[in-house]
Amino acid sequence: MTVEESTRVAVELAEMRGEIRIGFAELRGDLSLALQRTDQAEADIDALEQRVEALERARWPLPSIAAVTGLAGLGLTLYQLVAK
Repeated sequence: MTVEESTRVAVELAEMRGEIRIGFAELRGDLSLALQRTDQAEADIDALEQRVEALERARWPLPSIAAVTGLAGLGLTLYQLVAK
């Protein structure tokens, strides 16, 4: 191998090393962005879960109120039938 060929090989290797570094830097940036988006999605999911739980807790009295209203209506109907 001549000196000129050795120099050319060294230059090519240096260029490849630079391209590889650039590629890894871009990959790191993409991974950081993906991680940031994943963290944001997890935070959004946690917030939605909290909202759903709050809605579920606030919803429980509705069936009870409906049952009490039905029983009151039944009681009034029976009272009216007995009063006649």
